[in-house]
Amino acid sequence: MGEPRRRGRQAAAYYRELGVPRRLEEMLNATFHLRPDDVYGHLANCLSKLAKPPTICRVVGKKVLDGLGLPTLQVEIFCTIQNFPKNICSVVIATHFEVHENTFPELAEAEDIGRSDAVSTAVRWVNETITRELQGIAPSNQAHVDQVLRTFFENKVQENKERRELEKSLEESTVPGPLPLMPLPPPPPPAKKKGQKQGLKDTLTEKPIIPPEPVEPVLCGSMAIGAVSLAVAKTSAVLGSNPLYINIALLKHPQEQPTKLTIPSLMVSLVSCGKSSPGKLNLMKEVICIPHPGLTVKQPPPPKTEPKKGHNGGKRGQQLITGKMSHLGCLTITYDTIEQPLLLIQGICANLGLELGTNLHLAINCAAHELMDYSKGKYEVMTGTHKTAAEMVDLYVDLIGKFPSIIAIIDPFRKEDAEQWDSIYNALGSRCYIIAGSASKSISKLLEDGNISIPKSSGLIIKHTNQTTMSDLVEITNLIDSKKHIAIFGSAEGESSDGSLADLAVGLGVRFIKLGGLSRGERVTKYNRLFTIEEELVQNGTLGFNEGYTFLDLNKDDDTAAESREAAAEVARMLRVPPQPIFPAEAGEESAKA
Repeated sequence: MGEPRRRGRQAAAYYRELGVPRRLEEMLNATFHLRPDDVYGHLANCLSKLAKPPTICRVVGKKVLDGLGLPTLQVEIFCTIQNFPKNICSVVIATHFEVHENTFPELAEAEDIGRSDAVSTAVRWVNETITRELQGIAPSNQAHVDQVLRTFFENKVQENKERRELEKSLEESTVPGPLPLMPLPPPPPPAKKKGQKQGLKDTLTEKPIIPPEPVEPVLCGSMAIGAVSLAVAKTSAVLGSNPLYINIALLKHPQEQPTKLTIPSLMVSLVSCGKSSPGKLNLMKEVICIPHPGLTVKQPPPPKTEPKKGHNGGKRGQQLITGKMSHLGCLTITYDTIEQPLLLIQGICANLGLELGTNLHLAINCAAHELMDYSKGKYEVMTGTHKTAAEMVDLYVDLIGKFPSIIAIIDPFRKEDAEQWDSIYNALGSRCYIIAGSASKSISKLLEDGNISIPKSSGLIIKHTNQTTMSDLVEITNLIDSKKHIAIFGSAEGESSDGSLADLAVGLGVRFIKLGGLSRGERVTKYNRLFTIEEELVQNGTLGFNEGYTFLDLNKDDDTAAESREAAAEVARMLRVPPQPIFPAEAGEESAKA
């Protein structure tokens, strides 16, 4: 009997030290006072509040397929809850690789290998090292998690650097150096044609084109960092019975939760007439529709006039507009001039009783980095039509003059053409947003430099890819806000079916969200998530509305600002009268005639 008594005394001391008898007494007294129908259920709820907070016990990475059937990364988070491991949530992150409509088989094969290696490396990082590094950390401590991930990534970057230096030194020691090259003589001046007179073109020489900057390196496997950071944030939201956008908003506003949250204005891709489209027009990779501010995401714009009745506003027997669906979720149409897709949309809006510039606005993604013909040093805006960077400025000014409903131009130049970015901002920055997408640096590089003003723009497109953590997204949006720029949250071209991107955009308070067209399940999932978030905010009375689209002149303190505005106004006065809209069927006829 001595051993049982001794163990009993030890147990009593153990429970007294933890305060178990006192807590049980308080719990039983409260339960007796309430007398609930489910006594044990009530006691279980009370005891669960006394349990230790959940901690991460395991992180699992898996290779899955994205919306295009290409490999990508899925991350699952397991937490220890009341002494048992539980699978809390999972996320899928898209790869950073671009999707090309038409490319050489060799390039496509190399990219497929690179994508597969990136995903495989990320899966290995998650399952071997990251899961150990995060064990025992509370998922609510996002800053600590992101710091652990950042340290891990920096070590991987250093390892990769040392390995490359070693490989380079080995190559140099085994391969003999090249023989010195003799400098080539300068080319002779161009021969003057017979009868040609001295003119302005003889005295002015075009500036040589700046060669493309090296592609910013992406460390193979870096997507593991962004995926795990997002998965932990989502885990914290699930455990706290909060939507993810609330947790993200608390990360951005740690002192006090904002009383109102706004839904970003939608940028919905309608048509594509870019480099890979079958027509001559290359300039418009995406023509994008933007609803008027003040509308909910579900609310259709009210018509200004009665919609036109009949056969889509066209005439009987006219050709219908057809085309294939691009990976961006919009219709790829064969057009040969810059005005045709814009006139088409004008005509459709007129059929519906809508007025562009009042009910709806437009944006153009020019993707200028895809248009540069380096053999000529010019942008190929249409097949066979090349323009210098300086001529492109005039083209955009002329286009905005004809179509003032365009309120945003995305990537009008390569990032190397800094002078032309300055010129177009000086000419159009007070009339529309000049947005840097592909022309901008990665988020990690922007944060490292602390400078978002190169190239000069009104705002940036930010994406959650590679090593970008939740803390990085909060930091970059704070930086963008502090510089009075606008933030557009974009989706990667390799889409996943995860709807978390919508939560991130709302929680971070960005001005626009760019998801592509209303096509394919992985995109519609994100749009549906925005609808759900909006409904929740309405029910909670916390839905705020964005103000109208205002274009800040960041040059107003410069001496040259007044001159640039006067020059832009003078150019606008010289523009022709805006052309009449083409109705859908008529646009097809014009294209056929061209």
